[in-house]
Amino acid sequence: MKKLYSLTGCVAAALLAATVSISAVKDTVADEKPAAAKTPDKAALERTRKTVQTLDNIYKQVVILVTDKYVHDEDDFAAGSAAVLLFKKISDSGSHTVRLLDATGEPYEPKNVAKDDFEREGIKRLKAGAANYEQVVNQEGKPYLRALTPVPVVMKKCIMCHEHYADVKEGEPIGAISYTVPIE
Repeated sequence: MKKLYSLTGCVAAALLAATVSISAVKDTVADEKPAAAKTPDKAALERTRKTVQTLDNIYKQVVILVTDKYVHDEDDFAAGSAAVLLFKKISDSGSHTVRLLDATGEPYEPKNVAKDDFEREGIKRLKAGAANYEQVVNQEGKPYLRALTPVPVVMKKCIMCHEHYADVKEGEPIGAISYTVPIE
C-alpha cells in the first residue's frame, strides 16, 4: 500500500510538472491579445482540444499502469480510487479540473457520478457511441472547454473490483473522464 501511495505521489508530481510545461508552451504559442470572453478563436480552441487529448492519454495510461503493476487481488487499493485521488490533486492545482465518472449506474464511489447536465448528456452520448463530448462554456468571463472522454474496460483485472463489468460489451464505456480546461 505504501508503494502505491508513493507511486501516486510521484505520478502526481510528474503530471503537475507536465501540466505546467503544457501551460508554458500554450503561453508562448498564444496570441498577444487576451482571449475573447464569449467566443474563443479557433486556433486557441484547437490548442485546448490537443491539450485535453494529451492529458487524456497520460491519465488513462497511469490508470492502466497502476492496475497492471499494483493491483493483484481484491484487497489491493483500486486503480480507479488512485485515479480519483490523483485527479483531485491535479484539480486542486488550479490549471484545469479533471474527474472520473461512472457510466454504469453502479459507481464504486458514490461521488463519481455525473453532477450536472453537461456530464449527464455526455455520458448518454458516450454510451451511444460518441468518441467524446465537448462544449465551450464561459466561467467568470473566461472561455473553457468542457470535455468528456470514454473509459472502457481494457483489462480483466478491472472485473476484480467491478463484477458488473463482466457483461459489458467490448469498447462500451463503463466510465468517463470529465475535463474543464481554460481556452488560452
